Amino acid sequence: MPKRLSSDEVTRILMQNGFALVSQKGSHQKFRDATGRNAIVPSGRREIPMGTLASIIRQSGLRRDLFL
Repeated sequence: MPKRLSSDEVTRILMQNGFALVSQKGSHQKFRDATGRNAIVPSGRREIPMGTLASIIRQSGLRRDLFL
């Protein structure tokens, strides 16, 4: 499993891999890539829990090693 990452680090990884910020509602940011995949990321500088990070990786369809 990947190490603990902050939401800023996850956001940076998503944007480097073709995702763009589409909207934000409250404390959650929605990212979308050109193929239409969505990823929801909680905003703020705190560490993202492991289960939430696993869900973000699954939603994005990106390789798990990008988050190591």
